[in-house]
Amino acid sequence: MKFRFYIQVLAFFISYSSFSQGSFQQNFYSLSELGPTVGYMYYLGDLNPSKQFYNPNLAIGLMYRYNVNARLAYRFNITSGSVEASDKDAQNDLLLNRNLSFSSAIQEITGGIEFHYHKYQMGNKKYRATTYMIFQAGLFHFNPKREYNGEEVELQPLGTEGQGTPYGKKRKYSRYQVCFPIGLGAKISLGKVANLNFDIALRKTFTDYLDDVGANYSVDPAAFSNLNETTALELSNTSIDNSRFSRRGNKSTDDWYVYYSASITFRLGKTNKCAEPR
Repeated sequence: MKFRFYIQVLAFFISYSSFSQGSFQQNFYSLSELGPTVGYMYYLGDLNPSKQFYNPNLAIGLMYRYNVNARLAYRFNITSGSVEASDKDAQNDLLLNRNLSFSSAIQEITGGIEFHYHKYQMGNKKYRATTYMIFQAGLFHFNPKREYNGEEVELQPLGTEGQGTPYGKKRKYSRYQVCFPIGLGAKISLGKVANLNFDIALRKTFTDYLDDVGANYSVDPAAFSNLNETTALELSNTSIDNSRFSRRGNKSTDDWYVYYSASITFRLGKTNKCAEPR
């Protein structure tokens, strides 16, 4: 449903811009840009509460931008990357004993606005650079995994906190979630046909299970005793001391992830004559 919504919004902008050429005879193609993005993605959550740029993984994507005027642009992004974390990197004895880890691929589609701090126009030497703010909304898919007996095991189907069992009161979490990217960037014009962009945006999410960790403590083993779920039982509590009340996470906070990238976007068409930015 979210993907269909963004397609409809994009179609609206295409239709609108095609019938609203400015006084300088700009058109949809001359106001549009498209290009690849490449950068790194990292995670903030129960296994990494505050360390910035921790375990970044390569991410790539595609960005479309429609320039409404010199101060405002609509932008849509499709991004694919991954995040990971491990208690083995912790410096706290309690976290080292907890012994949790995960990795997850992330695919997202987002759309929103880009607000320029200064007037900007590609190819205009007077307005060739600016910083900007990003506000977007989107949908992403994640799938936390952990190594078990030499293999990567998907954690969500196991219900490691008792989800989906007679003991657990919660259903298994959805691997499709909403995110809100909020960030900053800077760009500079590379002549009349291209832009060089740099930006970083935090993704606010509404799930605490990006890392498969949401509860404060490990679930009672009785949750799995009648289900013959050996893997779920062993991965529900991986603490070194095997404490029955092993600490897991903080259920009062949700997880975040961050994407910082560089991109080159190319103008899709030409204006009919030189124009001062609006």
